[in-house]
Amino acid sequence: MDPLDSPSSRPNARLTTRASPQGIAADLVAVLVAVTSGEPRVLTIQDQRALPSGPFELAHRSLQSGLRAWVERQTRLPLGYVEQLYTFADRDRAGTAAQHAISISYLGLTREQPAFGEHEARWRGWYDYFPWEDHRVGPPPLMEQTLRPGLKAWISVAPDRAAQRARRQRAEILFGLDEHSWNEELVLQRYELLYEARLIPEATRGNAPTPISANAVLLDTLGHPMILDHRRILATGIARLRAKIKYHPVVFELMPDTFTLLQLQRCVEALAGRQVHKPNFRRLIEQQELVEETGETSQDTGGRPAKLFRFRRTVFAERAIAGTKLPISGA
Repeated sequence: MDPLDSPSSRPNARLTTRASPQGIAADLVAVLVAVTSGEPRVLTIQDQRALPSGPFELAHRSLQSGLRAWVERQTRLPLGYVEQLYTFADRDRAGTAAQHAISISYLGLTREQPAFGEHEARWRGWYDYFPWEDHRVGPPPLMEQTLRPGLKAWISVAPDRAAQRARRQRAEILFGLDEHSWNEELVLQRYELLYEARLIPEATRGNAPTPISANAVLLDTLGHPMILDHRRILATGIARLRAKIKYHPVVFELMPDTFTLLQLQRCVEALAGRQVHKPNFRRLIEQQELVEETGETSQDTGGRPAKLFRFRRTVFAERAIAGTKLPISGA
């Protein structure tokens, strides 16, 4: 069943089509993802500071049809795989606009191609917005150089020792500090902590003072900001996709018609921000019988020719997939 047709989603649609004294409006926001040359990319507009979006209108047959209409109008790109993410309705996270905006977000998967349309749409690497999330070659330098000092300053201004301990434990768990391991799925929780600690530009909008002296440096280094709550929505999309690739073969929506197993592995690693265990990964792919050899090879490997494979959509359609359980490791 399309999530848009579920009972839980219909009240949102009714709410957004009515006028109210508070000026409630609904925006449909798309996190449109592609993986190009081993790098995860997201489609942006407005000088790469916004995700494709537009208001839900009475003429739209459904929320999803409204989203597709806005994305195609703004970018001239048709949407393929789409699923609903989350509905955001926090007044204090949407800037200083008089209207109370509800953001209904969606995740879409595609292959990168030039975008046109009403807005200057561009693809951009999602690690430009979340540089602390890329651990493919180990923790990025900014973890120690920038994040740890900023988090330490935030912990130090807690009102008492108990609050300091709680903040320290939360920071260590979410960012994999000290004896804690990195959990790639906690993208949104990490972003929310940085917002709460006022270590990112979105949290300092308005006239509120910046409480931590280190913030002036941090604001320039912790990724590119986005308008309104769009970076929070992007974090939600990344977290959803990182979790989903472990139990559902959505990764094939991002692959070309034919590919090598190394290309498939690099795509998974790009999304997860982690390395996978190569032998286990290949063994798992073979066991699930989701790919088949094409009988052809690729010469674009920099070494020996590699076998080309294709996704077996008929196999996927015929049986329920219990889970891909991709062997992501910290190696």
